[in-house]
Amino acid sequence: MHFTLHKSTIAKESTVQITGSKSESNRLLLLQALYPEFKLDNVSNSDDSNLMIKALNSDQTVVDIHHAGTAMRFLTAYFSIQEGRETVLTGSKRMKERPIKILVEALQALGAEISFEENEGYPPIKILGKKLTKSKVSLNANVSSQYISALLLIASKLENGLELSLEGEITSVPYIKMTLSLLDEIGVESSFIDNVITVKPNAKTLKAKTLTVESDWSSASYYFSIVALSDVGTQITLSSYKENSLQGDSVLVDIYKHFGVSSTFKENQLVLKKVDVKLEPLTLNLKNAPDIAQTIAVTCFALGLACDLTGLHTLKIKETDRLVALKTEIEKLGGAVEITDKSLHLAPSNVIKEMVPIATYHDHRMAMAFAPLALRVPIVIEEAMVVSKSYPTFYKDLETLGFQITK
Repeated sequence: MHFTLHKSTIAKESTVQITGSKSESNRLLLLQALYPEFKLDNVSNSDDSNLMIKALNSDQTVVDIHHAGTAMRFLTAYFSIQEGRETVLTGSKRMKERPIKILVEALQALGAEISFEENEGYPPIKILGKKLTKSKVSLNANVSSQYISALLLIASKLENGLELSLEGEITSVPYIKMTLSLLDEIGVESSFIDNVITVKPNAKTLKAKTLTVESDWSSASYYFSIVALSDVGTQITLSSYKENSLQGDSVLVDIYKHFGVSSTFKENQLVLKKVDVKLEPLTLNLKNAPDIAQTIAVTCFALGLACDLTGLHTLKIKETDRLVALKTEIEKLGGAVEITDKSLHLAPSNVIKEMVPIATYHDHRMAMAFAPLALRVPIVIEEAMVVSKSYPTFYKDLETLGFQITK
C-alpha cells in the first residue's frame, strides 16, 4: 500500500510514546529464553521482536524469520546450543542474500554443527544443537556487531564461557557494550579489555527481577529530523528515554545540535525543541551508529546542506543496500549524491521535487527517514507499511503531530 504524505505543518507542542528498543528487546528476549527467571516490560512491538518471540517459542524444525536480520544472527547462536534439537533457520528472499558465514564459522570453531542448505555462506542453515565445550574464538573486528553480540549472548551458557578476540578496528562498539551491559544487569560476569571480550560461564539460576526496555533511539531519530525541519520553538516530547542510554543511536542528541535541535531529559522523557542556529555542512563518521545514516542524509537534503558521512560499510548488507537506495531516492527528488562502499557525499541543493514516489526496498528505515520531507513538499511512500518491522504505529504517531496522510 502506498501512502501520500501531503505538505504538512505540525503542532507547536506534541507528545509521543515510542515502543521499547528493538535492539535491547531482541537481546533480552534471547537472554530470557536462557534464563526464564526474569521478566520484561516495554518490549518492542516491532515485527522483528514479534518474530523473535515466535521463534523462541516454536517447537517446529523449520523456523522462518522473514526479514529479521537481528533474529537470524541471534537465533543462529541460540539454536546451536539447544542440545539434541535440529533446526532449519530460514527467511525471506533478501535474507537468503545476507551473509551469515562469519558467524557460522565462529560457532563451528566452538564446536557447533551448522551447515548451509542452499548457497554456501547464506541462509537457510541447518543447526544441530549440542553442548559447546570450546571457549576461544577470533573474529575480524569490523564485521557486523550482531555477529559479536550473538556469540556474547550465549557465552555464559557455554561450559567454559567465552574468550572472544577481535582483530583490527572494532565496528559499532556501543552495540557490543549494550550487550555486555545487559549481561551485567542480569548477573552474568564479563570483561572487555583492549580487543578481548571474556564472558564467564554461569550454570546457576539468576536472581528473579523485572527489566524495563528503554524506548528505541533509532525510532526517535525521525522526530529529531522532524524538529530540525520545523519552525523555531517547535517542541516534541518523547517517552521513555534515559540520559545514560545503552543505545549507540543516542548520539543523536549531539549530532542534531548541528541542525538546531536541543535535547532535555525530564524524568523518563526526552524533550526536543527547535532553536535558532546557523546551518553548516556536516562531516560525520557513523561507524558506531550506522542505522541513523538515512535519517541524517535526508535531514541534510531537506535543509539544503552538504554532508559527508563515513563509516557506513555495514549498510550494504542491511534490508537493502542502503547506500545505493539513498542515492537513488535522493536523486529522484533532485539531489546529487556520490557513494562508495562505505561513505556518502551529498551536494548542497535548494530544490525538492514534489509528489515523488519513494521506493522503500523492503526497508523500514527508508520509509521513515524520508517521511519528514512532507514538512517541505508532498511525497508518496511506496509499500509504506514496511515500517511495521520496527515501528508499527509510525504513521498514526505522525498524524497526532499534524501530518496529513492519505492511505
